[in-house]
Amino acid sequence: MSRAGAAFAARRRELGISQRKLASMKVITPPALIAFEKGRTWPRERTRAMLEEAVQWPAGSLARLRAGGSISFTSSADAPEPASEQLPAIAGAVNVAMSAVSGAIEALPAEDDPGFTARTRSVLADLRQLESITAQAVRSSQGSGAVIKTLALIRSRYDALMTRAAGTADATLGQRLYTARREANLSVAEAAAAMQTAPEVVAAAESEKPVSADDHQRIEALIATLRG
Repeated sequence: MSRAGAAFAARRRELGISQRKLASMKVITPPALIAFEKGRTWPRERTRAMLEEAVQWPAGSLARLRAGGSISFTSSADAPEPASEQLPAIAGAVNVAMSAVSGAIEALPAEDDPGFTARTRSVLADLRQLESITAQAVRSSQGSGAVIKTLALIRSRYDALMTRAAGTADATLGQRLYTARREANLSVAEAAAAMQTAPEVVAAAESEKPVSADDHQRIEALIATLRG
């Protein structure tokens, strides 16, 4: 519940939706929203559906978050940049969500456990979403130290977990590419240029999205070259 509430709070603030706005929309009262975002209460199904609609999430996202699934944010490319006065709240919400993710990392089983790969991919997906929100806040923060430190922490945890996952027998293509690229100090654009493909292909693979068979071969060849 804390994980779901914190993730919702981060998304709400990313979109600039105030507690008063949700109340005026007859979605949820401010006290009930505060209790939900702090993980103290769980809204009814109808309320959850309205909350998800308000922040442009697919139906059932909150239940998936509570069950340990990935955060299912929709693209925020068209969302307004957060105002400077919102940044402390965003950083606080992301820190709460990061605490939940850190707990999930600590609770991961050993690398040879059958459930390690699936659970790790879920945590990595959460970290990618938190990184996206925090990076957007940094662009609007005018050098806010708190936001920058939060982004650094998220990226540090992501690097460490990707490296750990890449060393297992069930490591994904994206995990192996990310680790090999980082060890070689290659940027996404540089790795893409080395494979004569688009940077979007590298980003897609490292985010566990499907790539074409030709791009898969190019990635495997680059990994072999970097590892060799």
